[in-house]
Amino acid sequence: MTRPGGTWQNWARSTKVTPARVERPRSPEGVQRAVQAAVAHHLPIKAVGAGHSFTGIAVAPGVLLELDDMQGLVSVDAERATATLLAGTRLHRIPRLLAPHGLAMANLGDIDRQSISGAISTGTHGTGARFGGIATQVVGATLITGEGEFLRVSTTENAELLPAVALGLGALGILVDVTLQCVPAFVMHAIDEPAPLDDVLDTLDERVADSDHFEFYWFPHTDVALTKRQTRLPESAPRRPLPRVGRWVDETLLSNGVYRVVCATGQLVPAITPPLSRLAVRLTGDREYTDRSHTVLTQSRTVRFREMEYALPAENVVPAFRAIQALIRQRGWKIEFPLEVRFAAADDLWLSTAHGRASGYIAVHRYWRADPTAYFEAVEKICLEHGGRPHWGKLHTLGVEQLRERYPRFEDFRAVRDRLDPERRFTNRYLDRVIGA
Repeated sequence: MTRPGGTWQNWARSTKVTPARVERPRSPEGVQRAVQAAVAHHLPIKAVGAGHSFTGIAVAPGVLLELDDMQGLVSVDAERATATLLAGTRLHRIPRLLAPHGLAMANLGDIDRQSISGAISTGTHGTGARFGGIATQVVGATLITGEGEFLRVSTTENAELLPAVALGLGALGILVDVTLQCVPAFVMHAIDEPAPLDDVLDTLDERVADSDHFEFYWFPHTDVALTKRQTRLPESAPRRPLPRVGRWVDETLLSNGVYRVVCATGQLVPAITPPLSRLAVRLTGDREYTDRSHTVLTQSRTVRFREMEYALPAENVVPAFRAIQALIRQRGWKIEFPLEVRFAAADDLWLSTAHGRASGYIAVHRYWRADPTAYFEAVEKICLEHGGRPHWGKLHTLGVEQLRERYPRFEDFRAVRDRLDPERRFTNRYLDRVIGA
């Protein structure tokens, strides 16, 4: 969000910029006019959504387009179960827009504050070995190219561009709408429970295969994994949601309110972090309920943090995780945030972190007032040794040469960029670093 005085900063407070100009278009035609004006004045131009990327992928030193006024449902094709949404639509609003049509998104990440265009452009994903990231749900999109022209890309129009545009890093143009392949609305049965960490790691393949969606969290300095497994059920299945008070205690009071105090105190007195982590494991992570899919898949997170996440070949998750365990122990670090482990199916999007391989994700976090550099760089080294690819919207140190080696279609993507934005109207320092100037 752009603050008074003209400075924009992201949610994590890890990057900020004072753009030359801020515009808030209300329509696709308004976006086109903004791009054409930027071209005429030789200014770079970027769109921002909710600012939930930790990297500088959305930083706009020239013209910053805030898409807050471009939200909502454009159309629904009931026969094909597709929905077209304006690019600025926040993920948490989509379930309500789709509900009257009996539809839902096939999968979601664990945070739903992002815009749909930002989520797909950075490779946001959820968990589930049979489900891809949010960008794999994209069957069409309209964007404004570097020449200021509308371009429609779909399974039937300019289809050869879809694997690039569906996850385009904001480098190919300004998205103005996105068409998603939806599924019939469904509910989910969820079981959250603690389990011995070693047992979870020893049986991880079976746990992932046995659930539609599986993930776990591990607080360093404990020997317990907080597991989450979920089963998809028809919409007609009985719902047994969490009691409102119980959910508030778990997700607002403990996971956000008390936890914020714990993180802040841990910065002053690091020695209290291990016992408080063990207490957190005892107080949370044990519940069973059935509710609408989006309610189960997402959660509220208000404690500000910084994050790095790497996608690994699924078979490398356990050895990489054990190496990170050993690293934390050897360095004596007092880490206040848990590690998060999730999974995704292989896909064919050119810059997807799951391109061509079933993937497991290891995410590490630090409280936003802590310096994450030493921890993140050491974990990154381990992930790279195990075939990792960094999440585009989360902190990492890789550049174009290292990333080229990890993506078989990297040069194909760059060729599309040359075609759609030859003058680099949509670039910034981050994109210059990761895909070239």
